[in-house]
Order: sequence, then C-alpha cells, then structure tokens
Amino acid sequence: MNQKKVILLVEDNLDDAALTRRVLEKHSVYNQIVEAHDGVEALDYLFGTGLHAGRDVRQQPDLVLLDLKLPKIDGLEVLRRIRADPRTRLQPVVILTSSKEEQDVMAGYALGVNSYVRKPINFTEFSDAIRQLGLYWLLFNETPPPSYV
Repeated sequence: MNQKKVILLVEDNLDDAALTRRVLEKHSVYNQIVEAHDGVEALDYLFGTGLHAGRDVRQQPDLVLLDLKLPKIDGLEVLRRIRADPRTRLQPVVILTSSKEEQDVMAGYALGVNSYVRKPINFTEFSDAIRQLGLYWLLFNETPPPSYV
C-alpha cells in the first residue's frame, strides 16, 4: 500500500524551514510537508480549527517536527496540548531546535516527546540529521493507526 506520508514542520525561522524542506526533498524521504510558523498554526492544523477548520483530523501527520522557540504559543505548550488530547496523544513528535537548555530537554521528555534533536549549525551536519530523521520516522518507524475519537 503506497500511503502518502505527511510531515508537519513547525518552524518560525523561514530559512530553517526552507532548508529542512530542501534537505528532505534531496533525500526523497517524504511526500508532503505542511508548514506552521507558530504554535497557534500548528494546533489549528492538528485539531482542525482556525485556518484549518473543517480539515479531517482523523488524518494526522506521520511526524511533527517541532521547534521550541515559537511565537504565540511555544513548542512545549504545543507538545503539552498534543499529548493532552486523545486524538493526538500518540502522535510522533520530534523536537528539532537550536536550544541547548537542559530544562528544555527535560521538559520535552517529561511531556512525552519521542525524540529531541539539536539543530547543528554546520550545513552538512544539519543535512545529515534531517535525512536520518526522515528515514527513521517515515520509512522505518511504525505509527499508531489513526484515531477515530
């Protein structure tokens, strides 16, 4: 079965979002990327509200790449709300951030993040990290079946 894979990329830095998109395209590890540039947009997409009102929320992304330092609602609060809702509590979420703060790492794992990846500054390292994330989470990882709550 050739199921379309979807990544929700939650990133407020447009350069980082474009770079992530280019790396994934280069390595052909996705079918579609939905971008959200702040925490409100991310939650609207996941829960079918705001600009995404009416979206079939039974079809969730295969992976959420979540930055922490976001406008409006920060990444940890987005993660908290994802884990608090029965429709998305099993959603694979990878924090992809430049934050080196130990409290961010601890808070992310305490809230149930699947993985915490620090963005490398070097382009080659960043490209390799994104390629590996895509390969693992979209090709090898088994996601839970869609929730019909």
